[in-house]
Amino acid sequence: MNHGTTFDRLRNKRAIALVALAAVLITGTIVGQSADRAYAVDYPSWGDVQAARNNVAAKQKEIAKLDEALAGLAAQVSAAQQVAEQKGTEFQVAQQKHDEAAFKLTALQDQAKIAQKKADDSKQKAATLVAQLARVGGGSDVSSTIFFSGDDSKKLLAKLGMATLVKDQSAGIYEKAVQDQNTAESLSSQADVAEKALKALADDAQKAMDEANAASEKATAALAEQQDNKGRLEAQRSALVNNQAITEASYSEGVKVRAAIKAEQDRQAAAAAAAYAAAHPASSGGGGGGSGGGGGSAGGSVGGSGWAKPSQGRVVDPYGMRTNPVSGIWSLHAGADLGAACGTPIWAANSGTVTFAGQSGGYGNFVIVTGGGVSTAYGHIMNGGTLVSKGQTVTAGEQIARVGSTGNSTGCHLHFETRPGGTAVDPVPFMAARGVTL
Repeated sequence: MNHGTTFDRLRNKRAIALVALAAVLITGTIVGQSADRAYAVDYPSWGDVQAARNNVAAKQKEIAKLDEALAGLAAQVSAAQQVAEQKGTEFQVAQQKHDEAAFKLTALQDQAKIAQKKADDSKQKAATLVAQLARVGGGSDVSSTIFFSGDDSKKLLAKLGMATLVKDQSAGIYEKAVQDQNTAESLSSQADVAEKALKALADDAQKAMDEANAASEKATAALAEQQDNKGRLEAQRSALVNNQAITEASYSEGVKVRAAIKAEQDRQAAAAAAAYAAAHPASSGGGGGGSGGGGGSAGGSVGGSGWAKPSQGRVVDPYGMRTNPVSGIWSLHAGADLGAACGTPIWAANSGTVTFAGQSGGYGNFVIVTGGGVSTAYGHIMNGGTLVSKGQTVTAGEQIARVGSTGNSTGCHLHFETRPGGTAVDPVPFMAARGVTL
C-alpha cells in the first residue's frame, strides 16, 4: 500500500509538472505576441520569472522590473486620458464659438434684408418726388434728366442732392435715402465678413473634433493595453513572491472576480431599465407604445420619414440664447434638453456613421452621428453608457447610449442637437418637419 501511495504521488507530481510546463509555454507565446503592441514596454517573460526564482538577487530585480512596468501602464492610461479630456474640451469650445457665430450671422443677414428693403423704399420715394416736381413745372428738363438717366441708385441720389430745383423739397427725403442705403450696405458688408469668419470657425471646430477623436482613441488603446497586460504582470510578480500553485489559483480567481463584476454591472443595468419601463408603461413594450399625455413621439420608434425620437422625456430647456445654468454666461444653447432619468436609453435619431464618441468638455460624454448631410449629437451620456465607437454604422432607432449627467450638467437629461450641414438649428421644428415630436 505504501508503494502504491508513493507511485500515486509521483504520478500526481509529474502531471502537475506537465500542466505547469504547458502553462509556461502557452503564456510565453502570449507574451511574445503582445510585444509589438503600440503601447508595449519591455515586459519580462515567464521564462525570466522561472529563472529568477533560483536566484534571490535576480528575483528582486525582476520584481522591481514588474513594478515599474505596472506603474508605467497606469501612467500611460492617465496621461492619455488627460490629453483626451483636454482635446475634448477644446472641441466643445470651438464648436460653441462656431454655433454662436452662425446664430449671429443669421440675425445679421435678416437685418441686412430689412435694411435693403427700407433703402429701396426711400429711393422710390425720392424718385416719385422728382417726377412730381417735373409735372408741376419745377425745372422739368433737369428733373426728367435725373429721373430717367438710368443711373444706379447712388448716382441718382447724388444728382438729386445737387439739383437746385428740388433741393428744398427733397432735402429730408434725400438724406434719409442716403442714410438707409449706407445702412443696408454696411450690414451687407458685415454679413459677408461674418460669413467668411464662420468658415474659419467651422474649420477650427472640425480640426478640434479630429484631434479629440484621435486622443480618445489613444486613451482607449492605452486602457486596452493596460487591461491586457495588468493581470499577466501581476500574476508574474506573484509567481516570484509566492509559490506557483498559489499564483495560478489567484490568477484564476481574478478572472472569476472580473466576470462576477461584469455580471453584476449587467444585472444593475437591466434592473435600471426594468425600473424605468415600469415607471413609464406608456413608452415600454418594444418601442411600439405611444407616449402619454401630449401626443409626443415614442422614443426609439422610427417614423415614415426614417427618423426617431432620441429618448423619452419632454423638452425642459429649448434651443436659443440663455444664461448658462452652470457657468452663468450668456451664450447659445445649441440644442434641446430632454428630461429623462439617468440610465434611460438614448436612440439614434437618424441613420449614419458615428463621427465622434468620447469626452467633450461641457458636453461630458458625447456622441455625434452623421448621415445624409445631417449630424445629430447627444451629450451628458452617463459614464460607461456610450454603446458605440467612432466609425460604427448605426440605424435610426438603434440604442447608442444611456442618459447621464456628465460635463456641465445640473441633473440627468439628454442634450440633443441637430446640425444640417454642420450648423446647429432648433431641434424641435427640425424634428417636427420629419414627423417626430420632441
